[in-house]
Amino acid sequence: MLTRLFNPGWPGNLLALLAGTLTTLGLAPFDLWPLPLLSAALLYLGLRNLSRKQAAGRGWCYGFGLFASGVSWVYVSIHDFGAASPALAGLLTLGFVAGLALFFALLGWLWSGWLRRTNAPLADALAFAALWLALDALRGWILTGFPWLYAGYSQLDGPLAGLAPLGGVWLLSFTIVLSAALLSNLPALFKHKQQALLAVVLVGSLWLLGMTLGQHDWTQAKGQALSVTAVQGNIEQSMKWDPQKLERQLILYRDLTLESPRSDLVVWPETAIPVFQEQVTGYLAMLDDTSNQRDSALIAGIPVRRPNAAGENRYYNGLTVLGQGGDTYFKQRLVPFGEYVPLQDMLRGLIAFFDLPMSDFARGEPDQPPLQAKGYRIAPYICYEVVYPDFAAALAAQSDILLTVSNDAWFGRSIGPLQHLQMAQMRALEAGRWMIRATNNGITVLIDPYGRIQAQAPQFEQAVLRGEVTPMQGLTPFLQWRSWPLGLACLLILAWATFARRKKGQP
Repeated sequence: MLTRLFNPGWPGNLLALLAGTLTTLGLAPFDLWPLPLLSAALLYLGLRNLSRKQAAGRGWCYGFGLFASGVSWVYVSIHDFGAASPALAGLLTLGFVAGLALFFALLGWLWSGWLRRTNAPLADALAFAALWLALDALRGWILTGFPWLYAGYSQLDGPLAGLAPLGGVWLLSFTIVLSAALLSNLPALFKHKQQALLAVVLVGSLWLLGMTLGQHDWTQAKGQALSVTAVQGNIEQSMKWDPQKLERQLILYRDLTLESPRSDLVVWPETAIPVFQEQVTGYLAMLDDTSNQRDSALIAGIPVRRPNAAGENRYYNGLTVLGQGGDTYFKQRLVPFGEYVPLQDMLRGLIAFFDLPMSDFARGEPDQPPLQAKGYRIAPYICYEVVYPDFAAALAAQSDILLTVSNDAWFGRSIGPLQHLQMAQMRALEAGRWMIRATNNGITVLIDPYGRIQAQAPQFEQAVLRGEVTPMQGLTPFLQWRSWPLGLACLLILAWATFARRKKGQP
């Protein structure tokens, strides 16, 4: 009966769709960490006896289940804030989900056509995990990337968390998928004792390392703890870009800051000042003087307008430091359709969603240095940037403290902001550094070097979060090497699996 579910046909495709939703349940806010393991195992078994075309279809069904359950919150942005009708917003969301599912269709097609070897259970499982990881990386890169819903995030509070400083979320995902495939291959492994022994040693070592390194200190304190104030204005998205409400917003953030006890670092969210820097020079000068008088550094999100080499004005999503520090950082990883519009000559004006406020930002220059505040280096990530593991690691390696600012009001009361927070926690764990997360309407938190939340402001409320963070020094293995060792290993596994299959013929 169970075997029949994995054969060609709609029952197997329906099972694949349901299997995709299990990974979403393994991530925030559900955090049922064993489920991504079961999810990957069901897909692996479901692809075993299919042709290339059938495997592509089943992979697509899995991907559709994953993304329909995990990122359907984009509907909130399109409908609630993009002024699209429910039907149009639903259609655009459906297209987005269906497009993302093509990555798993590609996995099924490649797996069945070039890599699958049922007579070599250990090699087969390794190749499956390597291909999965390669396509995760591709999804995080193509068209600026959408690195969301990686299975490894389920292990933030799971037994594999200790692997994150070694190989990042990538190593966690690889271990989950490899373990799932090997568990699925247990009957075949029993017939190959040598392969079974190697599988036990390999997977056992990864799980043992994950559990034993969970509290290992990869980094050390660099100085005394710094007091932090993170201001959460809870400005409604409908008000944020209204010129008539600008003065009220500026006064709100000023007063919430000045009415709070003095802190070493004060952080305002992404675009907390929703007007170009040059238009509020007097306001910024006042904040700069006040911060200096309080021996404090204020880090605030603000758009910046500057001419490029051709003399054309370009707009940047920025973070600037006032008072005891300096520099302005320009966001490098922009959100498609939110901060820039692909094919904008065709799409702008089509519906209001493509003309959202501040949807024509330019990318900041690569290799920008960390911000300087209170004598320490702070790695800045504006909103979407914190979800890119290697990008975040490159900045973190140069820094003592991590900082991410966001405006998650775009996603309403959906699960999107909770997933976003989980990824920020993983970045802190990978880097072995404290992270400050300041958002407009939550979730504003302070995260320790183990990825644990140490202080949190309530969501959807105006709040001021106070606490302490400690500057850290030293590099975790992931900050030193990032994904290169695991990426190279996966490429070698895939090349070897392709060669072996061609040499021996399809089993």
